[in-house]
Amino acid sequence: MDLRFRDAEPTDDERAAVDALLGPPATAWDGGVRTATGLRFAARSEPARDLLLPALHAVNDRVGWISEGALDYICRRLTVPPAEAYGVASFYSLLSLQPRPARVLHVCTDLACQAKGAADVRRRVEERLGAPGDSWQPSPCLGLCERAPAALALTAGESPAATVYGPADPDALAAAEQVEPPAEAAVPQAGQPGLVLLGRIGVVDPASLDDYRASGGYAALRRAFQLGPAGVIREVLESGLVGRGGAAFPTGRKWDATARQPDHPHYLVCNADESEPGTFKDRVIMEGDPYALIEAMTIAAYATGCAKGYLYIRGEYPRATRRLEHAMATARTRGLLGADILGQGFSFDIELRRGAGAYICGEETAIFNSIEGFRGEPRSKPPFPVEKGLFGKPTVVNNVETLVNVLPILEHGAQAYAAIGTKDSTGTKLFCVSGTVEKPGVYELPFGATLRDLLDLAHPEGTLRAVLLGGAAGAFVTDLDIPLTFEGTRQAGATLGSGVVLVVNDTVDLKGMLLRIAEFFRDESCGQCVPCRVGTVRQEEALHRLSGRVDQRDLVLLREVGQTMRDASICGLGQTAWNAVESAIDRLGVYK
Repeated sequence: MDLRFRDAEPTDDERAAVDALLGPPATAWDGGVRTATGLRFAARSEPARDLLLPALHAVNDRVGWISEGALDYICRRLTVPPAEAYGVASFYSLLSLQPRPARVLHVCTDLACQAKGAADVRRRVEERLGAPGDSWQPSPCLGLCERAPAALALTAGESPAATVYGPADPDALAAAEQVEPPAEAAVPQAGQPGLVLLGRIGVVDPASLDDYRASGGYAALRRAFQLGPAGVIREVLESGLVGRGGAAFPTGRKWDATARQPDHPHYLVCNADESEPGTFKDRVIMEGDPYALIEAMTIAAYATGCAKGYLYIRGEYPRATRRLEHAMATARTRGLLGADILGQGFSFDIELRRGAGAYICGEETAIFNSIEGFRGEPRSKPPFPVEKGLFGKPTVVNNVETLVNVLPILEHGAQAYAAIGTKDSTGTKLFCVSGTVEKPGVYELPFGATLRDLLDLAHPEGTLRAVLLGGAAGAFVTDLDIPLTFEGTRQAGATLGSGVVLVVNDTVDLKGMLLRIAEFFRDESCGQCVPCRVGTVRQEEALHRLSGRVDQRDLVLLREVGQTMRDASICGLGQTAWNAVESAIDRLGVYK
């Protein structure tokens, strides 16, 4: 096969960045020195293509952008067609194929930040730095909603750096250093008794494995080894735990289906790419209690027969990435990750993979494509991941919150866990409260508490107009007595989704917020299916017209386009892109 390399040469820095990841090239075929005896040979038992995204990250982190020479060198090293590698590199917003400065500022303009003055921050940044371009760019949600309005500066170099600003002060955005508050600053309940998932945050040093174990850490894993894989799955089934990422699929059923698959190897994927605007709970767990996630992934792997796991984390989460890397390295050193864990004959290890700015990669099958080195586009189902997932093998996918719920289930038993919450929504739930409230942050409440109970803790500011439940893919509600359960919100025509609770008072421009939601879905659509690719554009165009004058024909068009996206899109992005707009029209009368 002719891969049609362009023969563009990488710079020394670009070559060094790739070689640091892949090792020096063994032959001329891999980009090394050409010799008369150089022959191509298979050096890996699995495709090298899965290292494409890490290699692109390596160059982007070192130089700030990916040149034609760097892309060509990566393709030679991994035997990837350059046209396909270009398609992957151009898919992600954090990667650049054009020259740009080493330091790039990303200013969040999404929903929570918009409600807290992001427009003014953007205006003042534009006055100082000019129009969006090489040195700065508007960004979708950075997962810093409790510190809105927020910004993130990424600086390339031999030691790449990331600086978080929140709340962002335009006068300080040029500062190279910024003191980031501790993880517990995002948890207004930190230190209070009775917390299940947030109990260690602000109490235990997130960098110390000894502190984690002294607070009960790894008791759940020891219990798992006593129960055996089937016993662990039985406990999770009896607990009633369902996925906390939005789909609410029973976790035990997913684990059981994966464990029963005769095809091997099995893979575990932790979905830590929480890109839903308004969501930041997983970030807080990873920053404040990283060992809990490592332990929970180990338990899930033991129950489902996985020897390897992938932790796919948002590229916009630099501190969470550092803390997880430290936690994994420490766990390996102490015999809690790797070969023969706790002397039980079970081996399991985790590879951390950074996303690069793509909302769609939060979809469970799009993650597989991203890890494998393809564009992060969703796959058609069936087959389902439990049958054919990552690398075509049985795969279990859970998000961070779902996994850490397994620890209290094994520590206290399925019955004790199921006694919390309601019959169909068991346990506790993490809610990401942001917008016009005095105390934004992650709150933990048992299922069944009402929206009013939650807002009483967060203290809304001004005159409440509505609450957006579930993020950009959710719906606006005005009834504060809605029970915060999967079944309760469903009956109210809304969804819990990933736990977003965005409070909007009468000072917020709702038309501007709806337009931002439409822009978000247009930008984040992968373009694979026509209903979503075309529908998100038509939705945004209609909302632009409606922001000027109300025309009933545009409202009719919006409903037709929205219903088509909901019925015919491949994945949840297109299926939910109309939800918030529809609810605002029908419940809030935005365009009357």
